[in-house]
Amino acid sequence: MIEALWKGLVIGFFLALSVGPVIFTIIKQSIYNGHEGGFAFVSGVWISDIVLVIISNGFTELVKELLEYKKLIGYAGSFFLLGLGIFYLFFKKILPNPNGGGVVVKLGKKDYTQIFLSGFLINTLNPSVIVFWLVNATAFAVSHTLQQRVIIFTTCIIFNMVADSAKVLLAGRLGKKLTVRNISLITRVSGGILIAFAFALLYGIVFLSDKVH
Repeated sequence: MIEALWKGLVIGFFLALSVGPVIFTIIKQSIYNGHEGGFAFVSGVWISDIVLVIISNGFTELVKELLEYKKLIGYAGSFFLLGLGIFYLFFKKILPNPNGGGVVVKLGKKDYTQIFLSGFLINTLNPSVIVFWLVNATAFAVSHTLQQRVIIFTTCIIFNMVADSAKVLLAGRLGKKLTVRNISLITRVSGGILIAFAFALLYGIVFLSDKVH
């Protein structure tokens, strides 16, 4: 059991430190929309990870079949990232709070749902995330019992949730101290980063995947 816990912590630590579109969007959402927006976004990411973990461990063949459509999933993910990036870079309006204290943040149920879905889709439509969970699930299935795998992946997910929560809280605090101009700049930089990730994903799909095969 101790060994399984340690392995779960190691995977969770690696996942928490991995650099991708998710971490930058967590920071942006938390700075602009506060803790509520940040947690709405990471909740979508968490649900996506949990679904992928369950499918990878219980339906390995199904995941392998999904990877046959790796290019299609990658194209969908890259265009989704590209659309988000363009929106944040050119169209997102940053409204100053007339009472002071940063920007106007008004989130309704529709907004929370959209933020949640964006987190879910950014994570789910990333082929590297699917491969990450499938590789780990396949590797542990050979040498670990079901109980051990449950401990490993549960520990990993919990560790990652704690790490994401820390990112949200820290970024949310930072957002309260930033001016509207600074937040607007961060939003546009975040948009540029998402566009860069979209093109990087497209490049990997079009050129690198063909070389692998």
